[in-house]
Amino acid sequence: MLDVDPYAALQGFAPLPSFEVTSDDFADGGEIPLRNRASGCGGDELSPQLAWSGFPPETRGFIVTCLDPDAPTGAGWWHWAVNGLGMATELPAGAGAYGGEALPEGAFMVCNEDREPAYAGPNPPDGTGVHRYVFVVTALDEERLHTKADQTPSALAFQAYFHGIARGVLVGTVTAG
Repeated sequence: MLDVDPYAALQGFAPLPSFEVTSDDFADGGEIPLRNRASGCGGDELSPQLAWSGFPPETRGFIVTCLDPDAPTGAGWWHWAVNGLGMATELPAGAGAYGGEALPEGAFMVCNEDREPAYAGPNPPDGTGVHRYVFVVTALDEERLHTKADQTPSALAFQAYFHGIARGVLVGTVTAG
C-alpha cells in the first residue's frame, strides 16, 4: 500500500483497526484504469469494483468514500461517497452511476465535489503530478449514518468519526497529463 493516511494528521482522530479492501480493477498502489477515470480524459466514468473483508464482528454497516488528497485545493477533492450499505461486502463496477441502481437496497450516494450524487472519475489537472485516490471503507457501529443525499462527503466523514470502528483503505493512482 502507498504510504497515505488522510486521517493521520487530524488532531484527535484516533487510529482505527484496519481490514482488507480489494478491487478487480486495480491493485493497491496501482494505476487506475482508463475505464474508471473521468469522461473528460477519455474514461468511462465507471466506479471500480470494490470488496472488503476482515472487519470486526460487531460491525453493523459500512460507508465508502473516495478522496484525492493531492488535488490542488488545500483540502483534497471528494470523488465519491456512499452511505447506508448495511452489511454489503462488495460493490460491483459501475455501482457509482448516477441514480445508484446497482447499489444495495437502502444505500445512497451523497454529492461529490461536482455536486452530483454519483462517482466522479479521476481527471487530475495537467502539471499536478501523481494523484492518489484513496478509497476508504469504514465499518460502523450502526447500519447507516444520519446524512441526506444532498449533504457532502465531509458531512458523512464527520459522522463516521463518531461511529467508525475499523477502516480499510485501497489507493489507486493517476498521473496528470
